[in-house]
Amino acid sequence: MAPKPTLVTNRIRALRFEADEMTQAALARAIGVTRQTIIAIEQGKYSPSLEMAFQIAHVLGRPLDDVFQYTPEGSDD
Repeated sequence: MAPKPTLVTNRIRALRFEADEMTQAALARAIGVTRQTIIAIEQGKYSPSLEMAFQIAHVLGRPLDDVFQYTPEGSDD
């Protein structure tokens, strides 16, 4: 049986707009990935590596936990 995906969510899209309406392409260039990678992360289809997550947070000028959230299944939080 395959493991269930983790429940990682993010606020990248909202934070890009707060950062002078930064485009997906500009964020992608800043961290050295493709725009398609940013799209997949924003949509929750791809979880970035820890290093990439820190890079995204740095470019957006926010702490990591402002950008990404993890809520385990069954959590009452």
